[in-house]
Amino acid sequence: MAAPQDDMFYLCVEPGKVSSAVEVRFIDNIKGKGLFAKRDIRKGDTIFIERPLVSSQFLWNALYKYKACEYCLRSLETAEENARRLSGLPALSLPHPELCRVRSELHQACPQCQVMYCSAECRQAAQEQYHRVLCLGPSQDDPDHPMNKLQDAWRSVHYPPETSSIMLMAKMVAVVKQAQEKGRWQRLLSQFCSRSANEEEEIAHKLLGEEFQGQLTLLRSLFKAALYDDHLDRWFTPEGFRSLFSLVGTNGQGIGTSSLSKWVHACDALQLPGHKREQLDAFIDQLYKDIEKETGDFLNCEGSGLFLLQSSCNHSCIPNSEVTFPDNNFLLHLNALSDIGAGEEICISYLDCCQRDRSRHSRHKILRENYLFVCSCAKCVSQMDEPDVTSDEEDEGEAEGETEDEMTDV
Repeated sequence: MAAPQDDMFYLCVEPGKVSSAVEVRFIDNIKGKGLFAKRDIRKGDTIFIERPLVSSQFLWNALYKYKACEYCLRSLETAEENARRLSGLPALSLPHPELCRVRSELHQACPQCQVMYCSAECRQAAQEQYHRVLCLGPSQDDPDHPMNKLQDAWRSVHYPPETSSIMLMAKMVAVVKQAQEKGRWQRLLSQFCSRSANEEEEIAHKLLGEEFQGQLTLLRSLFKAALYDDHLDRWFTPEGFRSLFSLVGTNGQGIGTSSLSKWVHACDALQLPGHKREQLDAFIDQLYKDIEKETGDFLNCEGSGLFLLQSSCNHSCIPNSEVTFPDNNFLLHLNALSDIGAGEEICISYLDCCQRDRSRHSRHKILRENYLFVCSCAKCVSQMDEPDVTSDEEDEGEAEGETEDEMTDV
């Protein structure tokens, strides 16, 4: 990693450690903990960079041949390979191929199960942390293996667009099973909020209702058959599994990586004569049109991870920071969207840009069902007198048959 500039104070936070720029404080029994600045932070600063405790590629994403490092989720395709697959143009050639940073010669496979890694370092890290438990060896493609039956069952109840993965839960179990310091890992994982309901507001996670009990019972049965461990017996009970399910659903941070996106950003930074810049921009614009026609919006290798420090950030509909993944791997960068004073709470948005533009009622509906709280940020307070109606976009979606109450919306 390059040395940080003098006007930035970020560092790569190891799991279980805290950046010198921020501190976690308990707020109250409703909001729980929050993340606060220990010193002034300027707009545009990288506040910290964090590695996840565990992360996993989404199962449908992997099945559709989005090739990512099993450990760090780095895209394994070259930018040109990525562009050819996404556009459906097998003869496509990208200009400036030297801007692609993917090094295929460094990739390594697990010798037992052939799962791919971007480097020897990632393969070793996975082996040391969890892969000895999860490696299926010659049974990798055996549909009757308990782990494969679990993954198939998850895919059958959670279709794209994906927002979580049963494999994130599996890796939590595998990390503890494989760890010498089991207590330390259990303490780290216990720091994530895992409640399946908010009794004060009478809110339950939308996927833990009576209508989904059959699916949850099947998943728990397969999860137990594949991964049971005496040290973690509480995670395999009905209530423990619900809590684990809720933990992943409410704390999992989406991760997206793309070698093509990195190549495009590198192209944008090139210093070119005017006509060459126009030609390159026109090529990239046409490429994205071809990709949209062939693939739609699914451009990235996608997964999710559990980030201990980032998970301390509360939500605001007008956030002062945002999460990005600029390194084409699982390293999370938290960047300031505005100046943040010492002692001020650092907030992100749990909603995407389109969702933040919806009505207060629509935003609250999403936050209640997925994150179990009622937002009281400055924007929501200022809109308290607005009628409790859904946004036009949501009404249109419901008219077209969309439904919020599906297992596919973890």
